[in-house]
Amino acid sequence: MRVSFERTGGFAGISKKTTVDTDTLPPDEAATLPRLVEIADLFRLPELITSPNQESDRFQYKLTVEDNGKQHTVTVSESALPGSLRPLIEWLQTVAQKR
Repeated sequence: MRVSFERTGGFAGISKKTTVDTDTLPPDEAATLPRLVEIADLFRLPELITSPNQESDRFQYKLTVEDNGKQHTVTVSESALPGSLRPLIEWLQTVAQKR
C-alpha cells in the first residue's frame, strides 16, 4: 500500500508533502497504515469533501491511496474532516514531520 499525502493552506500557507509505502516502512508502521485506511473507509469516501462555510487559514488535505491495483484520491478541507479520517491524517502528519 502506498499513500501520498499533501497538506496545504493554514495561516502561513506552508505546504507539506510525503509519500509512505508499506514496503519501505518499519514493520509496526507498515501494519498501522492499512488499518488506518480501512478505519477511514477511504476508498468509499467522495473525491472532494468541503465545508459549506469556507474558512480562511484552514488546512486542506489531499490523500491518494494505491493498493492492489486500486487508486483513490480524496481532497478534504480541515473544517469538513470526517472523524473516521482524522486518525489517518494525524498519523500521516506525524510521519511527514519525521522526514
